[in-house]
Amino acid sequence: MTAAQTSAHPLVAASGLTKRFAAPRSLSDMFSGHQPHVHAVDGIDLRIARGESVGLLGESGCGKTTTGRLLLKLTEPSAGSIAFDGVAIDTLKGNALTAFRKRAQLVFQNPFDALNPRFTIERVLAEPLVNTGVERASHSDKVEKALAQVRLPPLSRFEGLFPHQLSGGQLQRIVLARALVLEPDFIVADEPVSMLDVSVRAGVLNVMREVRATLGLAALYISHDLALVRYVCSTTLVMYLGKIVEQGPTADLLKTPLHPYTRALVNAVPVPRVDQSHEPLPIIGNVSDARGQPRGCRFRERCPMAVARCAEEEPPLRDCGQGRRVACHLA
Repeated sequence: MTAAQTSAHPLVAASGLTKRFAAPRSLSDMFSGHQPHVHAVDGIDLRIARGESVGLLGESGCGKTTTGRLLLKLTEPSAGSIAFDGVAIDTLKGNALTAFRKRAQLVFQNPFDALNPRFTIERVLAEPLVNTGVERASHSDKVEKALAQVRLPPLSRFEGLFPHQLSGGQLQRIVLARALVLEPDFIVADEPVSMLDVSVRAGVLNVMREVRATLGLAALYISHDLALVRYVCSTTLVMYLGKIVEQGPTADLLKTPLHPYTRALVNAVPVPRVDQSHEPLPIIGNVSDARGQPRGCRFRERCPMAVARCAEEEPPLRDCGQGRRVACHLA
């Protein structure tokens, strides 16, 4: 962990965080009365300090989005605890919960789905202020400030416009501005540029990076894109089947990955070659079934290095020095 992560008072602290969802039952389950569960998040620990940008990296279905929703209290955990600024969020109710909603915001993946198509841009941006009871007299100033922060023109340029009348890049900036209008301390950005053309991604990422640094926001970036986490995250956590399998400073983790899964992700990045886009992945198949609690290492069935021990003993997330941690018997 970084020095920021090991701070005595991180802004966001999760311990033993677990989320299970009921899975469809087979015929035998129905007769036996057994209810299988999907272990979307399984006992992870996570710390994010004020001003720190953390990447959560992994394939689709590994539990990244569920983790983000848990940290924002959009989904309730099955077990474990989450503290925000030293206060357990499961205890928040009434005004305290509203105050938390103002300080912790989500930047959605798809701006076309995130914005109500029947609302004008002005109403879209003012909606969080209305919902959290912010004094109406301050709405205009707060909206204009948020637009300036994401490098968009004043609200007068959007008068009478609806979401479908803006470009994808503009919409993603509007989504970010809507999160910033409440002046939060923490944002979760879930695949924030995955729906955008390559030509506009860099501009949006530059805005997000600048805003986070200027405002001192803590941020969790959820992504499967190594280029994104390399550019905006100081620390990266790699997730596989509900578990954190590696974490450390982003530059070090991507330069010298320790876990076989992280190495596979890094090797999958396209390189400039004529005959193929990248070297063949050193793993096969897709993310394994998340139902039940498999014995041993969850990555072993896809791992080219697996040995007998991997099938019997789950590797703990152990300290490797220099802020690196890895869950692998052979790393």
